[in-house]
Amino acid sequence: MVKEDLRIGVFVCDCGSNIAGFLDTEEVRKFAESLPDVVVSVRNKYTCAEPGQQEIQRTIFEYRLNRIVVASCSPSSYEPIFRQCIQGAGLNQYLLEMANIREHCSWVTADPEKATVKAKDIVKVAVSRARWLFPQDEEQIPVMDAALVIGGGVAGMQAALDLADAGHQVYLVEKKPSIGGIMAQLDKVYPDIECSI
Repeated sequence: MVKEDLRIGVFVCDCGSNIAGFLDTEEVRKFAESLPDVVVSVRNKYTCAEPGQQEIQRTIFEYRLNRIVVASCSPSSYEPIFRQCIQGAGLNQYLLEMANIREHCSWVTADPEKATVKAKDIVKVAVSRARWLFPQDEEQIPVMDAALVIGGGVAGMQAALDLADAGHQVYLVEKKPSIGGIMAQLDKVYPDIECSI
């Protein structure tokens, strides 16, 4: 397999004052630009906003980027936005790496100098990870609307009934010749001393 030339773009977000108010984002941007395989580093006020996304797409075309690192907020909130953004520029959505410098750095590090150093480390790790990204395709796998319940005891039978009541096809499997489990073997049950059947 021939390894392609890596052209990584790093986008450092101020997030208004959420990040820039606690660390030096311009210093982080300059540091990112010095990392191996990084061909451009851009600082935005709000990278997730429409102008920020347009800047990412423009930069992808201008610098022929093939890996993207976004240093901003939580990936759980913003990764889908950036995946869609780079996909709109013709890159595979899995060629994106997020560096969470808000929750993992600016919000939890009181000293701005230490926060800046930490943000640089987080970006450096993200760039290193980006080198190992490769395009991926999502497969569509058909799912059969059915459930397999293993064990015909009280819990298994109740689960099978609940699933069937919800409109699903149910297959109940029991290794013994009869269902009911231990309950079917008992004569009377506590607390009412009623018949277990």
